[in-house]
Formats: sequence, C-alpha cells, structure tokens
Amino acid sequence: MNIKYLFKNVKVDEKTRDYIEKRLTAVNKILDKIIKTEIEVGKDKRGKFRVEVMITVPKNKFRAEEISDSIEGSIDIVVDELKTQISRRKDKVWTKIIRGARSIKKKISIDKDARF
Repeated sequence: MNIKYLFKNVKVDEKTRDYIEKRLTAVNKILDKIIKTEIEVGKDKRGKFRVEVMITVPKNKFRAEEISDSIEGSIDIVVDELKTQISRRKDKVWTKIIRGARSIKKKISIDKDARF
C-alpha cells in the first residue's frame, strides 16, 4: 500500500503512525487495487487535531475528514466513514448490474415451442 503522509504543525511518533496504518488495513481488506493513500494530519490554533484521508482506486476517490481532540479518535471516525462510503459505492454498482440484468430479461422473448 502506497501511503503518503503530510504533517502540519504536529510531530507524530512511530506508535501513532503504526496505529494509523493498522486502522487503514481494515479499509485495505475491503478495497482492491488501491493506487495511493494520502494522510494529512494537522493541528489548528485551538489545539484540535485534523485528520484527512484520501484513498485513490482506479475509478474512484474516497475521502474523509475529522477534527477532534486526539489523532487516534479522528482516525477511528475517518476509517468508519471510509468504510461506509466504500460499501455504498459497492452496493450502488451491484444494484446497477442487477437492474441491467432484469431489463435484459424483460426484453427477451421465448418461443412457446422451445424445449427447456
């Protein structure tokens, strides 16, 4: 998995970086052929952490962002949101396939003399 990190006004230790990668493996199991993953972690003036994750696959991009008091809490919410986006996209594609098959089936005319 090709991961690109961008840290703004914050220093992240290896423990936090490992936690982020561990949480993103759940998304990696759901998606096939991930081209690029970009993770942006920043700290604003109020002391809250902003985490943004963008995952690029061949035909789509999935993006989620969260602002909270901790990096770990933000990454948990972001991963859940990404899972929701991915499942909705897969359901949408599957629904289109089924609808297309139904419309083709309606248009087929079968001869009464055919043997089945």
